[in-house]
Amino acid sequence: MEVVSENKNEVGKVSSNAGADMRESVVLKLDGEIGWLELDLKGEKVNKFSTPVMLRIKEVLEEIKSNASIKVLVVVSKKKSIYIAGADINEIKAITTEEEFLKAVEAGQGIMNEFEDLKIPVVAAIHGACVGGGCEFVMSCDYRIASDDKSTRIGLPETSLGIIPGFGGCVRLPRIVGIQQALPMILKGSMGGIIDMRKAKKIGLVDEVFPAEIFEEKVKTYVQKILKNGAKKRKKTHKPKGVMNKMIEGPLKGVAFKKATEGVMKQTHGHYPAVLEAIKVIKDTYGVKNRDKAMKREAKGFIKVAVTDVSKNLINLFFMTEDVKKASGVVGKEVSPRKINHLSVLGAGTMGGGIAQLAADKGIMVRMKDLTNEALAIGFKAASAIWSKKLKRRRLTKFEYKQKMDRLSGGLDYAGFGITDLVIEAIVEDMNIKKAVIAETAKNCKDDAIIATNTSSLRVNEMAEAHPRPENFVGMHFFNPVHRMPLVEVIRGEKTSDEVTATIYELSKRMGKIPVVVKDAPGFLVNRLLLPWLAEAMFLLDDGMDVVKVDRMYTHKFGMPMGPYRLMDEVGLDVCVKVLKIFRASFGERIQTSPILEKLNNPKRMGKKSNLGFYKYGGKKRQEFDQSVLSELGLGSRTNPLSEEECIKRGIYAMINEAARALLEDKIVDTPEEVDLAMIMGTGFPPFRGGLLRYADSVGIKNIVSDLEVYESKYGLRFKPAESLVKLAQEGGSFY
Repeated sequence: MEVVSENKNEVGKVSSNAGADMRESVVLKLDGEIGWLELDLKGEKVNKFSTPVMLRIKEVLEEIKSNASIKVLVVVSKKKSIYIAGADINEIKAITTEEEFLKAVEAGQGIMNEFEDLKIPVVAAIHGACVGGGCEFVMSCDYRIASDDKSTRIGLPETSLGIIPGFGGCVRLPRIVGIQQALPMILKGSMGGIIDMRKAKKIGLVDEVFPAEIFEEKVKTYVQKILKNGAKKRKKTHKPKGVMNKMIEGPLKGVAFKKATEGVMKQTHGHYPAVLEAIKVIKDTYGVKNRDKAMKREAKGFIKVAVTDVSKNLINLFFMTEDVKKASGVVGKEVSPRKINHLSVLGAGTMGGGIAQLAADKGIMVRMKDLTNEALAIGFKAASAIWSKKLKRRRLTKFEYKQKMDRLSGGLDYAGFGITDLVIEAIVEDMNIKKAVIAETAKNCKDDAIIATNTSSLRVNEMAEAHPRPENFVGMHFFNPVHRMPLVEVIRGEKTSDEVTATIYELSKRMGKIPVVVKDAPGFLVNRLLLPWLAEAMFLLDDGMDVVKVDRMYTHKFGMPMGPYRLMDEVGLDVCVKVLKIFRASFGERIQTSPILEKLNNPKRMGKKSNLGFYKYGGKKRQEFDQSVLSELGLGSRTNPLSEEECIKRGIYAMINEAARALLEDKIVDTPEEVDLAMIMGTGFPPFRGGLLRYADSVGIKNIVSDLEVYESKYGLRFKPAESLVKLAQEGGSFY
């Protein structure tokens, strides 16, 4: 996008050095009647549309237009696994006004239109990721061919950043593939809207897919064929097949947009305006023949959502995850992680099987150990179920499925542990049992093998006492379900080495997870911050609030993925009671729990795992609240005396209060970004709010402290503001 550059305070101005770099990054080479436009952005791992790149492309376009010998233009990337990764997110983040956004969007649309309007055909030869602005670019080309490499994927992830495709994507994609295919690609963003080339060809987004090994050869042959056929321009448009498809693309298209809107509202409750705006833009531009009019509507929609706090928060989240990719887990030191080739898992239950599947999926040989063959079978079944689902959806071939399953083995003894690089312990949450198993395991492994515990509540430092080499002991806390939850807490004990910390951090990334390094402390980070919210939910019950009503407040109004009672059911009511008691024992009188907590001791009411908790489970698609829980807990009919605002504040502010202690007083993590990343990835805290602490800053620390003081006077010590939070308020400060 064309925006204010770092070198000049004017739109589109770049330094002479930047211009020199761009001449090497965007190169036009001539081969007879073929022009080869090569993209290889110097000093960057990816090709992206930044201001300097756009300006250089404009220069090249003028050169192409003035050269009558060029009959076909082919656009290729010289990067190993990237075609074009889209617009420069740094530049989008820097823009704050509607006027700046308008200039940027118009510049981007202008470049795409110029490619579309060239008098010669343009071929996009796609090898590697082609997303965002890259996808918008290739849609402005006449022909799109791609390699079948696994890195070659295409899509429009913009809504994940709180924006919409603004370089013509909302206009061109529906015209090429139809609204039925375009809507999910745009609305799902990075969470399903990026597709492989097999699907891209099926829906008509690309014309041909060739083997990666001979892709360059095939590109040349394809281009020669275009030349032989007269080097004709082409604008590919979607032609629906079948009566129903023709109806949906024609007279019933309003129904398609209505259903899409209803689906988005059901899933997001309106908290993500970009998704809704994308639907409106597509609806307003689909079928409009005047390109300029359609593009202006798209630009207007882009600007509307790009200036929102939601977009800024989602972009901040993007940069937080990008920072993780560059980090080692050890601050201020150059540390090389060990390579993990063989991994063992102690405890082959659902959690152990999930961990084993995750590692084997990334090419690691895995050995599971448990006490019985029945337990091992559960682990194998858990792993197989995940891959079987992908196989059914054609995301895996039968050969790939077998290849992955073959990486798993299991047994009742320590056979194979002698070559393992890492053992992940996922057994029962009992300190004495864990220490005994850790000591025994260490005897059966090579001296430098790492042992990691997946504990969610027990102290890593105490467990490390059982390891003869505590520098090789660490916490690696996965969240359930393992294959879906993105967070891994890397718990560094007092004696854990830098190398081991960096190794687990790097392995977590290799597994596709977001790691956050935390200090060993009660509850670590996520559970420590989450438990005050769950504890407060029990007090809300005491105060007469309705379970379903409170859950709905947190999901529909605040944006949590589920309310506190549903979450407790998911975790297990027995587990919640146990961990809340540990929490209370660790932090003393400032941690208060409702008297009704002690009544949650029914073995038949443990939550989802027993098909009964606050809700009824099993069989039915929709869970129902179980009224009998009220009488079981000694509670009367619900009067709902509290406002929605108070219910939400009491829970969220309790978490913020604890976060201040964890970050500023106990130094569990180093930065507010780590708190926010952990809460978003580990609990589903609403990404559109930017994270727990960014949300706190948006409310105002003074306002939060003031409300906490009011709640302390009404409800007691549990709301006493943390000293660090009070100090922050007095200084007029913020977490960021």
